[in-house]
Amino acid sequence: MRVDEVTPNVDSAALLAGAQFADAFRIATTRADLDARHAAEAMVARQPRWFEWLVALRNLLVAPFGLKTSGATEGVARDMIGIFPVVSETPERLVAGFNDKHLDFRLVVDIAPAGPARSITATTLVLTHNWFGRAYLAVIMPFHRLIVPVMLRKVGG
Repeated sequence: MRVDEVTPNVDSAALLAGAQFADAFRIATTRADLDARHAAEAMVARQPRWFEWLVALRNLLVAPFGLKTSGATEGVARDMIGIFPVVSETPERLVAGFNDKHLDFRLVVDIAPAGPARSITATTLVLTHNWFGRAYLAVIMPFHRLIVPVMLRKVGG
């Protein structure tokens, strides 16, 4: 299944004011019953082994800096999609993400009609807060560009 990189088509000021980074990937699906929540859940379910290793390595490396490994907040019940708290949700759009010391991010999953099919678009927005956030973003960007299409392919079928 083909995943295309597309120009982000979201109101980044409303979703993450001041975001310095945005990208988006899209895939077509014939699944008429799919809504944004189910697409997001399918995207984060069972990641490839290499991705799980990268996340474990990331968590080990950032622990000394006090960075979050999940958006879950101890003692606070939140609606979660994987490690991501849900910020807002409609059948056509789910926004997830959280704020941290080094950067804030949002994952926006949109479902839209596309002729006889539907399209699923995953948009990522990032607002960095300091030099560490900018360095972190630079390091993870090559991995981000690999994993988002992999995640979308899991939904498109």
